[in-house]
Amino acid sequence: MSSTKDYSVGWISAIKPEYVAAEVFLDETHDRPTDISPDDTNDYTYGRIGKHNVVISALPKGEYGISSATGVAKDMIRSFTNIRIALMVGIGGGAPSLEHDIRLGDIVVGVPGNGEGGVLQYDFGKTIQGESFKPTGFLSPPPRSLLGAAQGLDKQYTIKGHKIEEAVNEVLNNYPRLRREFGRPELATDRLYKSDIVHPSGSKTPCPTTCGDDKSSLVIRDERTEYDDNPKIHYGLIASANQLMKDAKIRDRFVEQNNVLCFEMEAAGLVNYFPCLVIRGICDYSDSHKSKEWQGYAAMVAAAYAKDLLNRLAPAQVAQETKVTRALMAGDTHHNTNIVFGSYNSGFQVGQNNGTITQGAAPSGW
Repeated sequence: MSSTKDYSVGWISAIKPEYVAAEVFLDETHDRPTDISPDDTNDYTYGRIGKHNVVISALPKGEYGISSATGVAKDMIRSFTNIRIALMVGIGGGAPSLEHDIRLGDIVVGVPGNGEGGVLQYDFGKTIQGESFKPTGFLSPPPRSLLGAAQGLDKQYTIKGHKIEEAVNEVLNNYPRLRREFGRPELATDRLYKSDIVHPSGSKTPCPTTCGDDKSSLVIRDERTEYDDNPKIHYGLIASANQLMKDAKIRDRFVEQNNVLCFEMEAAGLVNYFPCLVIRGICDYSDSHKSKEWQGYAAMVAAAYAKDLLNRLAPAQVAQETKVTRALMAGDTHHNTNIVFGSYNSGFQVGQNNGTITQGAAPSGW
């Protein structure tokens, strides 16, 4: 029977497809430890990846967003006091650009850059003013051991390529009932619509019928060749908020001003509590054309990358990281951030301030 002290890696998922993908990539599963805190309301899966014991949890059924992720992290730390590193693994909405050819089924890894710590928190204000973002801080970066492993894995993939697709197919062969929901969809379903093409609100008619399926509506992209990774791994900034990004023009503004690669809904709730690396499989393009068709596969590729990352990481490197509980007591896991979009602090409010997002007041008469 294992003990909670045997686990040094925490892994948090948000929704069921992510939780399923995490479990099926374990090398082995463990029985429930006997010493879990009676105040801990999380559901867990316990197991091993490579030489690391990993505890996995997910948000409660029907809950989403930053505050729910924070609650899961708090309970996990309460029971598993030896956790030193954590992963937030799941799906996200891509933010493609000329510089970053992000496609459905690709993977985005949140790493520091441009003064941010890999995750940028944002919220929606009342209006969009058309002015640039003004960064005044950053969220905490992931642990150095995870960033080092990510660098080494990137190098390994560059030289030898990756086997993420093969790893997903192997899992699906082992769990054939998952193939329908978690297998890779047909390439033709990967449609990137031009930013001014908006799916009618409330319409359930398929996008090809409603919005078109030709070059007048779509961004035409070259097929990937044998020299291109597929899926491709992108490293950079992930934007996190309590609501879905479903506006292509706002998405593009984030790309232009902050070089954001991906949008999601939970990661900013973890940076207060976990030294965390965020890994997202891309299931849509953060626009009005969202569907769930790619969610299962996106969750699978994200979990496959996370497994490769942990296999790259030596237990001794994890042991050198500060226990999360100790880091919290020292108060060194968080940096305030506040990023403002628009005049008079009245547009986007982007930031984290002790877990609270506030909207700036407009001038009198605004």
